[in-house]
Amino acid sequence: MNVYVRELVSALAQAGVDSTVYVRRASDEVDDLVEVEPGFRVVQVPAGPGDLTKDDLPAIIDQYTKWVLDHVRGADVDAIHANYWLSGVAGHRIKHELDLPLVSTFHTLARAKAETGDPEPRRRIDAEIDVIACSDAILANSPAERDQLIRLYGAVPDRIEIVPPGVDHAFFSPGDQAGARAALDLAPGPLLLFAGRIQPLKGLDIAVRALAALDRDDVRLLAVGGASGAAGRAEVARVRALIDELDLVSRVQFVPPQPHHLLSTFYRAADALLMPSRSESFGLVALEAAACGLPVVAADVGGLRTLVDDGVTGYLVDDRDPRAYADALARILNDPGHAAGLGGAGAEMARRYTWSTTAARLRRLYEDLSLRTPVACAAG
Repeated sequence: MNVYVRELVSALAQAGVDSTVYVRRASDEVDDLVEVEPGFRVVQVPAGPGDLTKDDLPAIIDQYTKWVLDHVRGADVDAIHANYWLSGVAGHRIKHELDLPLVSTFHTLARAKAETGDPEPRRRIDAEIDVIACSDAILANSPAERDQLIRLYGAVPDRIEIVPPGVDHAFFSPGDQAGARAALDLAPGPLLLFAGRIQPLKGLDIAVRALAALDRDDVRLLAVGGASGAAGRAEVARVRALIDELDLVSRVQFVPPQPHHLLSTFYRAADALLMPSRSESFGLVALEAAACGLPVVAADVGGLRTLVDDGVTGYLVDDRDPRAYADALARILNDPGHAAGLGGAGAEMARRYTWSTTAARLRRLYEDLSLRTPVACAAG
């Protein structure tokens, strides 16, 4: 989500949309106001101590909202754009206080996560219901997310705009695998990549079991990312225990979270990306990997169905069976010509996704909403 906001607002600024991004202050080492580029500034909001966990954040929403309200009041603002449900709660109140249109992007939905075994607190579900009902426009990253908004929340279809994220092709593009491996000091041989937050939802355990199910012992798995969420540390411990149990310690390497632009080197170094998530509203990692010419083997869920053309740019797996993932990976690893074809088709597909296109669509949406009367709701 941080990548999404940064890249989107940068593209909006370049499209002539002046934007201020409000984030909760998490460190005293950052200036109160950061001018990222002309038309794009970040304001640090003092709300609670910097070391709050994600689960603690609902308690400081009122404090955060009041501060932003005081800062925005009297300014020349055309619309509010909230990302994630916590910001949606703040945006919902600001909408009614200042009579401004509200655009909402959720990134993940509590009821969608619950369907795949990842329940969220009731307060989040209730907040999402309220924000969805009162948003003047809701951005869905994919047709699958649009369907979830309607089916699970009763969202008004006419208020939903399908606006997929983009990819920065200056960073994410095909490159030399040998050079990428040399840059990362990686040994030769077949290499699988998992990139993302380590939490039950993302399915790193499935990736490890798929590695074990492959009928060859020369394949390695690189897991780039760190523990995330309340269950993150426990999940890392569980996966490490699984690696030990399956005697894969020498074949699985953990790499801490990387600066976003450096991920392109990991994509170019690998032979296939594994993305066995339980749910994904979009799947930006899959898009970036494809842009680098990397075949993607992903769960047949959510936005991944839009990004992975089964048998053309990679493979979709419709169950949680590691053997099914291993079978798809074998088709890639055992046939370099086929792998190259998948990667080339993926890179061609990814060229359709640009942040400038996303920003152009949002600029038109903001302008349109600024001319309408904001949607009313019971909370207003």
